[in-house]
Amino acid sequence: MQAHVVVVGGGPVGMLVAAELAAYGVDTVLFEPQAGVPEWPKANTLHARAVQGLARRGHLPTAAAAPAGPGGGSAFHFAGMPGLFIKAPETEPQPILKCPQSELERRFEERARAAGARILREHRVTEVVQDADGVRVTAEGPQGPVACTASYAVGADGARSTVREQAGIASDTQPATVASLMGAVTLTDPDALPQGWLRTERGWIAAKRDAEGRMHIRTLDCAGAHRDRQLAPTLEELQREVSRIAGHEVAMEDGRWLSRFSDVARLARTFRQGRVFLAGDAAHVHFPIGGQGLSTGVLDALNLSWKLALAVHGTAAPGLLETYDAERRPAARRVVDNTRAQLALMRPGTEPDALRGLFTDILAADRSHGRLGGMISAQDTVLPACAGLPSPGAGTFLCNTPLDTEDGRTDVIGLLRDGRPLLLLLGEQGAGHLDGARAWEGSLHVVRAQPVSGVPYDALLVRPDGYIAWTPGETELSEVLSGYLVPHRLGVVVAAG
Repeated sequence: MQAHVVVVGGGPVGMLVAAELAAYGVDTVLFEPQAGVPEWPKANTLHARAVQGLARRGHLPTAAAAPAGPGGGSAFHFAGMPGLFIKAPETEPQPILKCPQSELERRFEERARAAGARILREHRVTEVVQDADGVRVTAEGPQGPVACTASYAVGADGARSTVREQAGIASDTQPATVASLMGAVTLTDPDALPQGWLRTERGWIAAKRDAEGRMHIRTLDCAGAHRDRQLAPTLEELQREVSRIAGHEVAMEDGRWLSRFSDVARLARTFRQGRVFLAGDAAHVHFPIGGQGLSTGVLDALNLSWKLALAVHGTAAPGLLETYDAERRPAARRVVDNTRAQLALMRPGTEPDALRGLFTDILAADRSHGRLGGMISAQDTVLPACAGLPSPGAGTFLCNTPLDTEDGRTDVIGLLRDGRPLLLLLGEQGAGHLDGARAWEGSLHVVRAQPVSGVPYDALLVRPDGYIAWTPGETELSEVLSGYLVPHRLGVVVAAG
């Protein structure tokens, strides 16, 4: 079997990579050991920058992609403390999307299959071997071994990534120091445990009731790590732990989806090794406070996919694939660090107590300037300039803006559905920058529009993931384009479907 790209792992990150690549006309094969989408209630939070990126690529339902309007924002928590408020521009979707991971996986899989990706379930990858010409991935399937040779491989196969191990990518790891349990139960007395965050001197409980009346519970014990991380928890163990932390008996039954977790943190030392890339939990793992894990993986996928597509089609500039690690690894490190900081605030003791009191005031003040909200939602992410070439605004995210174009009324989100880098020329002055892009014009989505209030540039080069690559300044447009694309006359141009 042959393909352009093999994706290993069919969770939301792997399925999104497959959907994106297939939409770009990349022959994609995905191996996933599960026969179907697991219904375990894992992550269910998508933060603003991930929501905004998915909207630009058409992956959100219409209702979820609708503009939030004036005053758009969502209440959230920081280290279990209420008071954090995450805002987004009123032209963007609501900054927090609550959606079960299983629903995202199904949606991404449907889009991947519809675009032509070959999804091979019940196939567990056993070997990944690469050389200068490509990657050979071997999997064990229902009918025996299956091998696929491709130009590139993407490991989105979770925290215990086979791809990471086989590629020889080392990680910086911090061992577990806390013990946590999670599960969904039916409480014998529905009033025995309040919804929300409960903190006592013995630990933490986070509880939320679902539409069917089950209580989804997570516990945190900072006294030490689990003695046997691999031992399956029981309903009796969860009941004992909840009762101990709460300080009174909390009877429960019908335990489902019981599992353990901890604060093990891992960051791969590189997200690329030759022709092999890592994304999602295969690249980074952290304590699941703040609901940032799923969003970080989604942003990995959106950053990597268009670059891989350009490389497959021969239009990527030399060095473009190197920018994936340079852009996403620092972002992942920030998530690892801020989750460790939040956990430090949740530990027992007089010093964390004092810090929590201080952060109560900080959270109240943060509502106006959004420093913590920008960090948790990844809206404060600024990317390094392409090839070290600075230009005003480069590396920042272009907010969705209504536009009057030659073809009618649209907006930034609508224009980026095309999937190509967008050269947006505003007014007569902006049109004068087209000459600098002539050699790449066939690789770009060139749009002329009327000047826009609030956009202080007359021309912008915008990447498919929504980040600004260039605006007029000291650096010429042609210099930046050379860092992203080869001239179209030297390669084959394939736009997203």
